[in-house]
Amino acid sequence: MIRINIFQLERRRMGLANRAAIPVFLLPFMNPVLRLKLSVMMFLQFFIWGSWYVTAPNYLGMIGFTDADFGWTYSVGPIAGMISPFFVGMVADRFFPAQVVLAVMHLLGGVFMYIASGMMVAETPSPSLINWVFLAHMLCYFPTLALTNTIAMKNISDTEKYFPSIRVLGTIGWIVAGVFLSMRGWSDKVSMFHLTAGASVALGVISFLLPNTPPDKGEKPSVKEILGLDALVLLKERAYLIFMVCSLLICIPLSFYYQIASRVVALIDPTEVGFLQAVQKGLLLTDVIGATMSFGQMSEIFFMLVMPIFFKRLGVKWMLAVGMLAWVIRYALFAFGAPPEIFWMVFVGILLHGICYDFFFVTGQIYTDKVAPRAIRGQAQGMLVLFTLGLGMLIGAQIAGQVKAHYTPTVEELGEMAADPAELERLTGLLGEETATRVIADWKIISSGQEIPEEDAARIARSELRSVDWNGLWMVAAVSSLAVLVLFVALFPARPPMREPIDETPLEGTTPATYPESAS
Repeated sequence: MIRINIFQLERRRMGLANRAAIPVFLLPFMNPVLRLKLSVMMFLQFFIWGSWYVTAPNYLGMIGFTDADFGWTYSVGPIAGMISPFFVGMVADRFFPAQVVLAVMHLLGGVFMYIASGMMVAETPSPSLINWVFLAHMLCYFPTLALTNTIAMKNISDTEKYFPSIRVLGTIGWIVAGVFLSMRGWSDKVSMFHLTAGASVALGVISFLLPNTPPDKGEKPSVKEILGLDALVLLKERAYLIFMVCSLLICIPLSFYYQIASRVVALIDPTEVGFLQAVQKGLLLTDVIGATMSFGQMSEIFFMLVMPIFFKRLGVKWMLAVGMLAWVIRYALFAFGAPPEIFWMVFVGILLHGICYDFFFVTGQIYTDKVAPRAIRGQAQGMLVLFTLGLGMLIGAQIAGQVKAHYTPTVEELGEMAADPAELERLTGLLGEETATRVIADWKIISSGQEIPEEDAARIARSELRSVDWNGLWMVAAVSSLAVLVLFVALFPARPPMREPIDETPLEGTTPATYPESAS
């Protein structure tokens, strides 16, 4: 029986799968300088992404971004994700050393993010123009996700032994970024984008110090191979077609999490929650938004570690189904926890991110690896990413923006709500009389169009969030996820046909807790 783990998948995507393994007793200890360089590279790679991607709406919403604008803010990543494989395959893998391409991409990405941050503080910021610059940044950033894996794997004597402890620094980088934002109070400030730009430039400079990683001298991939056209043959298999369709569909509600969840966290007052108060004091946090969202990545690490235990008992179908069920539960928790601002419900929803991502996406990648013929496994993995984190997330970002707009009152509607005694009564039942009265007063300020003092901006922004119909919004995501789950369970076979069986036991000496984050 063939043993499989996620690092074999990465090796396959990098073209390293067929290289002969070196016996462990012949392996030297890894050069500590090389380990340090690769660890710093991986840490900063995901620190850059985590320092703005989840918390951006909390600031951008205050400078005029509408829900439709956010739809495009979170569409540029999937667009870049669909384009970047062509760049990597046609340019980076053919002509230039990987570390040089990585350096140039990050330097350009840092410049673009700095330009975007400058546009944000203009007298009249243009969301459309800022989103175009975000696209330029992401077009530079997304190719580097593959490049960092290439550099690490081609310079490590045994990827399965050494890569996990290096790759996990990426997850830690994302977590540290969120905590750092909260420590500095930047989760709703333009400074988060300055931090992103600075980290990107820093990695660009450091990349020139990375080990030389020249292009492979072997046969270069054809355009057909880069496009992954050979992998389309897998869609003729009914089970895999059902899996691919459901994977695309489930990524639509997934976009709601990245695009909107931090706004729910912004509703929570840390002074009213003992747990948050303790964390805030212990880590000297100025706010709790970034730090709270980072618990989603922490749970990824935990659930990746325990995946083999569940995999052995559940198998492919029910691992995928449990992942989708976690989506349903998470959004239901948000739907019922956000309006009355019940922290534990929101927090558990965030912690479920580990199951949502690991059980579905990583299982899906393992399943794809066992279904595809050996010659096209790399293409098959690329096709899966294209359909899910590319096309699915792109559609989801647009729909999430429209749904958020539908459940958010306009300025005129907000004025009517402020004058409605029933709204005061509803808010009083949820939040208490004092808070409800203050929220109504803030709604009147917003609807009147009067200038908002800077010292009151954060409080009034929070009051505006309380006007959103969070229950209706998150129920759309929950019901959509449930529909996909029912479709999948009804149509996907209990024992899908595979070319090779799966032994869910990880290879000795490895840990699976290091696959790339969901966005993360």
